[in-house]
Amino acid sequence: MTDPTVDPLDDAADEPTDHESPAEAVEAALRRVRDPDADVSVFDAGVIEDVEVADGTATITADLRQFPRDAAERVSGAVVRAASDATGVSNARVEQVDPSPDLDGRSAGIGTADRVIAVASTKGGVGKTTVATTLACALAAGQGGGGAEEGDGAPSVGLFDADIYGPNVPEAVGASAPVYSDDDGNPVPVDVGGLEVMSMGLLSDDGPLAWRGAMAHDALSDLFETAAWSDPDTVVVDMPPGTGDVALTTLQEVPVDGVVLVTTPFHAAVSDTARALELFEENDVPVFGVVSNMGEFVCDECGEPHDLFGGDDPIEALDLPILAELPFDPELQSTPAPSADSLPEYAADLAAAVDERHEAVWSVDPPADAVDLRGLDPETRRERVEARFSELDSGEECFVVSDRDPAPVRGFLLGLVDADALPSFRVKRQNPETWFARATRP
Repeated sequence: MTDPTVDPLDDAADEPTDHESPAEAVEAALRRVRDPDADVSVFDAGVIEDVEVADGTATITADLRQFPRDAAERVSGAVVRAASDATGVSNARVEQVDPSPDLDGRSAGIGTADRVIAVASTKGGVGKTTVATTLACALAAGQGGGGAEEGDGAPSVGLFDADIYGPNVPEAVGASAPVYSDDDGNPVPVDVGGLEVMSMGLLSDDGPLAWRGAMAHDALSDLFETAAWSDPDTVVVDMPPGTGDVALTTLQEVPVDGVVLVTTPFHAAVSDTARALELFEENDVPVFGVVSNMGEFVCDECGEPHDLFGGDDPIEALDLPILAELPFDPELQSTPAPSADSLPEYAADLAAAVDERHEAVWSVDPPADAVDLRGLDPETRRERVEARFSELDSGEECFVVSDRDPAPVRGFLLGLVDADALPSFRVKRQNPETWFARATRP
């Protein structure tokens, strides 16, 4: 930023009207202080928070965090000079607005979120962080619902950077230190336009994080447990690439409701993604689907899309829902913000697709006559199943809802009817906490 200027006004404009108070005179003077680079006044730039005049002293509360230190000093000096020249003012000073966050109503630990969505990839460079930040900003902008109840307004969303070896989420969304702590010493996520952001990159200097496995595990675990969130509806976790210790730490210590896999449509990247899929399935984490990234670009000259990889799409072999197919687009390389106007056109569709898959995986809506065994002791489970199955006529179906694998129910039912086989017995795992079983009476 170059030096601020003061717009010249005619003599009449310099004289206050009879009804103009000293504070109004100061405000009028400050509206003449402009940033030559942006060509806006300090008021239009959102720098001035408040103006008070008492006993001839004008106190201007300003937010100068957007400026480098030297530029902030120049803006502050211009503001003081302009305010000092206002009628009724003998002295002027600038006070920096308190940048500390609101510490009320916060809870430590990522488990305070209503839901946690992980964004993962096995290979680096496939756009995982781009997808994670875009998804978080879109949910915070209310483009996908974000887990908030209808009528609650914009959802509260957090973004956790678990990629401790390459913590570039702060740079991607424009988050910067300092990180404040609550009364218990827990770090408070940085607010970026309403999006809460926590990253090891905000807590360390610019040097490399040369940690071995145990050190990385402990540091990440501590941050998962102590970060003081403001009761978010959703926290999006940007996972580290690969299937190593840090990824396992996340899955073991964070209640992840579902994962979004990111890959390019290149056979090597998709093969690695298949291994990541196995990791999540082994740890009982639902996989919502896959984002196919950078598969094509649109030529500026001809306006036609061109495949970057060519050939058959290997992503189909993963047999997962395709949540989004994102092109190689400079718009996705810009800094996202939790505002619908500043997000790429793909963001809303991505957020909606993730919300739909979350609802599909976690909704439990069995028939009214289903036998619900969840939370019951073994004896009561047997009694409920026997009572329902005994009511059925031949060919009718019994629907069972359970909080554990109901496969053993098949043998129990065969004993009830003294048969070698049932006409049909099907088990479906709806989510890590719920199984469905359908059994037909002989």
